[in-house]
Amino acid sequence: MQVVSTKDIDKVVQVLREGGIVCALTDTIYGLLADAGNRKAVERLYEFRRPSGRPFIVLIPKVEDALNFDILMPELGFALLSLGITVIFQKRTTIPTYLTRWRKSIALRVPIQGTFITKLMKKFGGPLVAPSANPEGMPPARDVKEAMDYFGDKVDLYVRGAKLEGKPSTIVKFVSHKTIKIIREGNVPKEKVLQIVRLYQEKGDLVLSDTLPFFSEPLL
Repeated sequence: MQVVSTKDIDKVVQVLREGGIVCALTDTIYGLLADAGNRKAVERLYEFRRPSGRPFIVLIPKVEDALNFDILMPELGFALLSLGITVIFQKRTTIPTYLTRWRKSIALRVPIQGTFITKLMKKFGGPLVAPSANPEGMPPARDVKEAMDYFGDKVDLYVRGAKLEGKPSTIVKFVSHKTIKIIREGNVPKEKVLQIVRLYQEKGDLVLSDTLPFFSEPLL
């Protein structure tokens, strides 16, 4: 177990590329990061972070990177991703089951630009799984000390940063290609989401279903 600062970005990238697990601040709350392309690293993270097996959010560096996933991608999806919203897309067939946990969907998010996490992802060059830094059912860690109290040496590298009191991300789910649900209000206000949604409703391209709780704990 090591502790570094946000200046040590090369070290963070090295640990991720070697299949390690990193605790670092994101643009919302502290998260546990692992290479989404490394099945062994992702499965290891599931062992101690999410015994229930619900799928992790996958962070991607840029909106257009969503096209690298085999998903149904409505035009509205690009607009929502650009706001830092977590968007749950219906998948096709080729996304690895270790990422989806055998579900028919995958949750993607593009962090807000200019933050440590976006600088890290640009240098890393690929997607990261990123659950919040807390054991299932516990409140998210607000800083590295709280995260270390939770996980100790189960995490390979902790990145010291500011104390965060932010909200987790807003979550929107595409139930079908033209039907969405606002699952949770978070970093982006519900009204902001609705403003965008109404533009597509006016064109007759979208149906907004009733909102409902979907996740019982914070996600990034």
